[in-house]
Amino acid sequence: VQLVESGGGMVQPGGSLRLSCAASGFTFSSYDMSWVRQAPGKGPEWVSAINTGGGSTYYADSVKGRFTISRDNAKNTLYLQMNSLKPEDTALYYCARFLQTLDKYDYWGQGTQVTVSS
Repeated sequence: VQLVESGGGMVQPGGSLRLSCAASGFTFSSYDMSWVRQAPGKGPEWVSAINTGGGSTYYADSVKGRFTISRDNAKNTLYLQMNSLKPEDTALYYCARFLQTLDKYDYWGQGTQVTVSS
């Protein structure tokens, strides 16, 4: 199993970024997926989740209305469109595979850094 995030970078407040997570080594379409972030000096924060088919999406209150999670099962790729970025969105963003049988995330990517600063 491999999850590889990309698309992070530095952006000014109010800007946008699109993160991608390329999945391999498993049947991507069979798993719910999530984005989780960790800011410097803080614990992990769940950001968003999407079900296997992409028809159900969930967001933390802190990003609702600004971020959009999506997936392309044909391309084995998870996305996070981030708009109206704020300095408090600065964090390392991870994609994670959710294992329903154990009710936990069992695989994580290496993360991609997002920095929002003027």
